[in-house]
Amino acid sequence: MSRKRHRLVPETFGLKRRREQVPIEAVPVRGESGSARAAVAELVQLFPRGLFEDALPPIALKSQLYSLLPDRTVADRQLVLRACDGRPYAGAVQKFLASVLPACGDLSFQQDQMTQTFGFKDPEITQLVNAGVLTVRDAGSWWLAVPGAGRFIKYFVKGRQTVLAMVRKAKYRELLLSELLGRRAPAAVRLGLTYHVHDLIGAQLVDCVSTTSGTLLRLPET
Repeated sequence: MSRKRHRLVPETFGLKRRREQVPIEAVPVRGESGSARAAVAELVQLFPRGLFEDALPPIALKSQLYSLLPDRTVADRQLVLRACDGRPYAGAVQKFLASVLPACGDLSFQQDQMTQTFGFKDPEITQLVNAGVLTVRDAGSWWLAVPGAGRFIKYFVKGRQTVLAMVRKAKYRELLLSELLGRRAPAAVRLGLTYHVHDLIGAQLVDCVSTTSGTLLRLPET
């Protein structure tokens, strides 16, 4: 286990977490101001660029950011997409990354899917095309335009499912974070265990509970 991973266990996920809020202390990545920019910089380091032959820029999801910053409102205010900063389509791009990318493994999107399933308005879809995120396939459908993004979505969805299954198969549907990160990543987890753990916590797919043995990841009661 690397030094970074040892540091991550006690410090990043060391406080009890409630599903209503996510007050997870993240001292190592918050820096002096606890900024979203610092958290994104830390998450970017986890992205396996070599897996995509450096053809895809590092991707950090909003859910992962929430795992590192205790106040979601503050995180939302601070969040900056450098490529879109100040552009009229910045909001549409962030909405796409936060809602569509984690939930959909497709390379193409239909009008009904974008408007009804994900709640995009027609002007927002036009902004995504202007931003280069989508390209027109035909009337009422679009291709994902980011080179290599289709492979990322495939890896991300499969990896998220696999890591969730690791917790689900554990006794009482709970697993110590240190034990999870100490395991060899299954073949399906191409993006790395730590990358997915940030997502699972920030997306509230697991609960974080502080115990005498360390931080416990537990599937929420249904």
